[in-house]
Amino acid sequence: MSDSSTSALAAQLRSLIRAAAPGDRLPSSRELIERYRVGPVTVSRAIALLAAEGAVVTRPGSGTYVATVPRTAGEPVDTAWQTVALTDRSVDTRSLSGSLGPPPDGAILLDGGYPHRSLQATRFLSVALARAGRRPDAWDRAPATGLAALRSVFAGPAGASPDDVLITAGGQSGLSIAFRAIAAPGSPVLVESPTYPGALAAARAAGLRPVPVPIDDDGVRPDLLAEAFAMTGARLFYCQPTFHNPTGTVLAAERRAQVLDVARAAGAFVLEDDFARYLSHGAGAPRPLIADDRDGTVVHLTSLTKAAAPSLRIGALIARGPVFDRLKAVRRVDDFFVSRPLQEAALELLSAPSWERHVRKLGGELRERCAGAAVALARECPDWTLSRLPAGGLHLWVRLTAGSDVNALARAARERGVMTGTGERFFAAEPAGPFLRLSFAATADLPDLDEGIRRLGEVTKGV
Repeated sequence: MSDSSTSALAAQLRSLIRAAAPGDRLPSSRELIERYRVGPVTVSRAIALLAAEGAVVTRPGSGTYVATVPRTAGEPVDTAWQTVALTDRSVDTRSLSGSLGPPPDGAILLDGGYPHRSLQATRFLSVALARAGRRPDAWDRAPATGLAALRSVFAGPAGASPDDVLITAGGQSGLSIAFRAIAAPGSPVLVESPTYPGALAAARAAGLRPVPVPIDDDGVRPDLLAEAFAMTGARLFYCQPTFHNPTGTVLAAERRAQVLDVARAAGAFVLEDDFARYLSHGAGAPRPLIADDRDGTVVHLTSLTKAAAPSLRIGALIARGPVFDRLKAVRRVDDFFVSRPLQEAALELLSAPSWERHVRKLGGELRERCAGAAVALARECPDWTLSRLPAGGLHLWVRLTAGSDVNALARAARERGVMTGTGERFFAAEPAGPFLRLSFAATADLPDLDEGIRRLGEVTKGV
């Protein structure tokens, strides 16, 4: 049959459809053949054409039915029913980003979790990725736990066996895996106060209840940690003992063993987030907690992302005993394995002499920026209190004068082209005061950093 016969029948059927209601059944193929005096091939082609247009739905063995009226472009969709279907299992991401939205073009960033592009290892990564891509097995399936050679590299600083290492798609993925693997939904998880907002979001998404434990200049207080374990019955404590985000605190040497003793006595795990291992400002980072753990108390999390580049989503979870099997099972359910080319590129990067040079240079740059930011703050905002000059990490933790409206200040700063990080999202409960987390690593250079703090000082005079 000709295309004209098919088109003519399709036009007749469209008229029939317009007069029908959604869900009405069209005449059978036999009825259409008799009514319109056409062959079966023409009927079949016409029905296929209408189905492609979305006008009809065919159900084998049942017939052809008028489709639901298609939504026109821009027409709002009624999705109110989804609220009931999804129940109350919401995922709260408010702590992951500021409330002011994305920065305007040209804004000076005094917020953010990554170093500026000029501080990233992009040139070395490009070389590493090119080498990795030339490997004959680069696109093969990777082992579930990760490439053996890469696991060996991560095992070294932790004093662990490569068999205890699970490669993850970055630190945030590792947090999500660990929280879901270790603690049951509805249970409490102890966290430092303040702490990393991404950890709070991951814990809550796993159905856990973050319970704050205060820290001081030497890190978490072991006495308060013991009380929190006793009061809550928690079986997990999340902490950042090295270059803590946001305060920059390093857990004091005498407290490190005490924290492990307290957790061990409570029959609990310590989830050690070692995100800043490669962000020392020159003096080096202390031994990770897991290096002195002989009982499987510590689950260690580390990552390359901060020191290398945001899209190098490679990290590692290190654990001993049955908890490692649980971590591995959760990872496998999530995504089977981490992209092999990225793992190969990470291995190339870590194995090259250029990586050590990059880390040393990055540390020097961060040290210079940190000192410059502290000087500028003392000059422009003399009434603010800097908690400490950190020996590692990317941020300064600043306490404003009593009664300051941090959110109003952040809005005013944004109008002046400066983005800042308000402190309330770093607390699991009520904030202990008005705080700002200021990044000294996200600006293009030192002059931009100085200019951003100068504008911030101007804002404080008008808020």
